[in-house]
Amino acid sequence: MLLALLSAFFFGAATPIEKILLSSIPPFKLAGLLYLGAALGMFPFALREKKIGEIHRIGKKNLLRLIGAIGFGGIAGPVLLLLGLQKASASSVSLWLNLELVATALLGVLFFKDHLGRYGWIGVIGTVAASLILTWHEGNIGLLALVLIGAACIAWGLDNHLTALIDGITPTQSTFWKGLVGRTTNFAFGLLFEPNSIQGNSLFLALVVGVFAYGISITLYITAAQNIGATRSQMIFGSAPFWGVILSFVFLGEQISHFQIVAIVLLIASLITLFLEQHSHPHTHEAITHKHLHHHDEHHNHPHVENPSSYHSHWHTHEKITHSHPH
Repeated sequence: MLLALLSAFFFGAATPIEKILLSSIPPFKLAGLLYLGAALGMFPFALREKKIGEIHRIGKKNLLRLIGAIGFGGIAGPVLLLLGLQKASASSVSLWLNLELVATALLGVLFFKDHLGRYGWIGVIGTVAASLILTWHEGNIGLLALVLIGAACIAWGLDNHLTALIDGITPTQSTFWKGLVGRTTNFAFGLLFEPNSIQGNSLFLALVVGVFAYGISITLYITAAQNIGATRSQMIFGSAPFWGVILSFVFLGEQISHFQIVAIVLLIASLITLFLEQHSHPHTHEAITHKHLHHHDEHHNHPHVENPSSYHSHWHTHEKITHSHPH
């Protein structure tokens, strides 16, 4: 939970900085630089874990999940976000990013066998209502900006679920490949369609933002998602927009309107409601052998020569188990 919160801060802080960078770097090139920063930031850690190039060994199903996560989260999501950010204020875009929570929850219910109860649906409806209030605040251009940000959030929602299901590589390695492929693809589009040159200071700042907001932040989020689930980690990650609003006010001088205040209150109430979402029922975990970061609990009770007390990663087997607990 703490890792998900720290991830939210790094990601939320990026929005007002990206608004500044868009004045000198066009969207595709900026998206490429942000994910180049993510890859550079994760490369030493991924290299330290070894077997960085052995992606083919994770199996066809996991490879397809990784390709999907890269396509949605590393290529489409950041470009759609930056195109929307060009058209609306950084504070409103920051708040719209809570639609990622809605997208993750709804996609989880529709396609990934997640559960959403009464409190969850109330939270989803409240978040959508807050987004519509922000659209009204942004005027005529608000609807187009909302569509672009909403599409980005759907892309990241798919990325969240696919990434949480990947076995065989660590969160650091997953982030590295997402950054490397996302950077190459988006920067190639930038060279084709955006001939503008980039100044050295802007390039350096974009890379730094990429290291923290799309490298370290994503790695922290993946680690959280693999341990508490994509939907619940996304609930915590929902605090990211509020960091964006605060920093937009401090660094960009954007005034917070009455519409935004109403939206903020509604979003906070929706997040609280989502935090109340919890259910318990008998359910079955099928037998599976996989590799991911974990610690020993009722789902991980396999033997070690020395019983580790902290998080660690290795191949291990889960026996089939049927039980009931809050989740």
